[in-house]
Formats: sequence, C-alpha cells, structure tokens
Amino acid sequence: QVQLVESGGGLVQPGGSLRLSCVASGSIFSIRSMGWYRQAPGKQREMVALFTSSGISNYADSAKGRFTISRDNAKNTLYLQMNSLKPEDTAVYYCNIQDPWNAYWGQGTQVTVSS
Repeated sequence: QVQLVESGGGLVQPGGSLRLSCVASGSIFSIRSMGWYRQAPGKQREMVALFTSSGISNYADSAKGRFTISRDNAKNTLYLQMNSLKPEDTAVYYCNIQDPWNAYWGQGTQVTVSS
C-alpha cells in the first residue's frame, strides 16, 4: 500500500516562501508521474508541478519562475519550493504519484497566503 504524507504548509505573507515535502512509503514499480496539485475553495484540483516518467519537470503557467519541484530518491521525498507567493496561491496542496493502474494522493497540506 502506497502512502504519501505532505508537510510544510502554513500561513505566509505575500512575497514569502514555503517548502512543501511529501514522503512516500510502499512499493511502486512503474511511476508515470509524481508531482504536486492544488485545490482552492470552489475550484477544481489543478496540476502545479510534476516529474514525468523520464524525469522531465513540467509546471503550470502560474508556477513557472516561482516554484521548483525536486526530489530526494534516497529519502523517498518530493519537494515543492514556492517563492514569491501570491494570495491566489492559497489552496490545499496535494502530493500525487501515478502508476499505470492507480493515482495515489496524500491528505493535503494547507497553504494560505495573506497579509
């Protein structure tokens, strides 16, 4: 059973930074993608940043230039460094891993950008 546990969310002022972490446990034999999604109140969940199976990183237009996705394979941990945060970045952020058969999600971590 795959488990994903996010941490690092919180309240930050506009222009501030946060780093989210996602620790993965369990066995996944064929990863299609791994990344971060977010869902704001009243909106659909959207992709923020992810790694493809070939290790290429993709970003939503809203994240380009401000967010950086990275990973530490030795620690089974995925990160999202978020800089220059804006109020519109306020959302619950979810870690996701997809294999050919399943999509695994963490419980989410709240990010609130407000003065």
